[in-house]
This record gives sequence, C-alpha cells and structure tokens, in this order.
Amino acid sequence: MKLTWYGHSTWHVEVEGTELLIDPFFDNPKTDTDPEELDPDYLLLTHGHADHIGDVDRYEGTKLVASPEVVSYCRDEFGDYEAVGGMGMNIGGTVEVGDAYVTMVRADHTNGLDTSYGATGGMPAGFVVSDTKPTQVSDEESQSFYHMGDTALHTEMREVVGPYLEPDAVAAPIGDHFTMGPWQAAVAVDWVDADYAFPQHYDTFPPIEQDPEDFRKEVKAAGSDAEVKILSGDETFDLADAIGY
Repeated sequence: MKLTWYGHSTWHVEVEGTELLIDPFFDNPKTDTDPEELDPDYLLLTHGHADHIGDVDRYEGTKLVASPEVVSYCRDEFGDYEAVGGMGMNIGGTVEVGDAYVTMVRADHTNGLDTSYGATGGMPAGFVVSDTKPTQVSDEESQSFYHMGDTALHTEMREVVGPYLEPDAVAAPIGDHFTMGPWQAAVAVDWVDADYAFPQHYDTFPPIEQDPEDFRKEVKAAGSDAEVKILSGDETFDLADAIGY
C-alpha cells in the first residue's frame, strides 16, 4: 500500500492495482500537483465541506464512496457519478473497491454541504482502507490505513477502530479550531495503536496553522509507540516497505 499526501486532508492510496483518492482539495499550500494529473478509480469523501470536495468536479464519472447525502449532492452539483452500492454507504459498512476494502467509521464533526442554504450531508465519516476484508480474526499480514477525516476525539477510536480494524497507519487532523489539535490527535493515535502517524488538516489557512513538531511531541507524551511521519506535500510513504510485507 502506497500513501501520498497532497496537503490538507487529500490522500492518494494505492492498493495493488487500485487507486483511491480521499477528499480531493488541491487548492492548498502544500501541493504543486495538478489534480488532473491523477486518474483514481474511486473517490472517497469523508464529508461535504468545500475543503474536502473542492476538486470533485475534476473527476466526473469516477465512482464515489460516500454517504448517500454527499453522493446526491455531488451528482446534483458536479456531474455524472456512479456510487459504490448505487446510493452510497454509511457508518459501519464495508465495501469492496477493486483490490481494496473500505470501512466507513464515525467522525465527530459537522457536515453542511452548502452553508448558503444549510443542506446537510448526513453524518461525517472517517475511512479505514485495507487490503483484506476486516474480520474478528486478526491478520498480521494485512495492511490498513485510517483516514480520520475531520473529527474530534471520541472513544470509538479506542473501542472499535483500534482493536477491530487494527490500522497500521493513521492520518490525524491536528489543525485545532475545526478539529482536534495536536494533543487530542496524539491521544487518538495512542488509542488506535497504529505504527505510523501522519499529521493532516493543518497550515491551509490561518485558523489551523500548526507546527507539526508539536504533534510529534504530544504523541511521545501520550505514551504511543507510533512513529510520526511529517510528510511534505506530494510525498509518498510506502506502507508495505515500512512494515515489512
């Protein structure tokens, strides 16, 4: 599994021959990538805020993995999209997408689709992307990546995501103001017991300016064994090489 961060909450995840793009928003200071350079098989949308769906229109026709409300909004606003499962998915569900499996998990946030008229996109989400289908039987050779989405700290991370979905790597928002800040994000990393942690959703605009080194310090203070990787925009991390399979 290869993970590429394009700034903010935008990630490209490659699982075997399947390419996933999470929360496409390239109008941020961390990336120099033209979104049209990418040709994902699937778009994963955690929620409908503009800084998470800002470049959906660049990928018309790509299959969507999102809540039914967000799927409907994208169809109305941006073009012809086929949703995985026909009308999208919801919290707790797992879908097979090519060589990958995507489990939608809870995020504590808001989900207005267009603040000018107050439409709601249902409950916001995070995603756990894995190369094997999640079961109660632990698979030590599987690879999984947890994109927390925009979220506050909540105990489902500790009670469900960590013990049952067993992410190897996690991308946690650290910007504060709209999401967790560094110390809460560090607690979340400790709770899910990931091996690698990446800061996301920071430095895009003034209210969420952060020094990611503070996140590294807080992860250590939380007692987590996770290795914090502070990626530059457009940088790729090879999870398979890191964990050795």
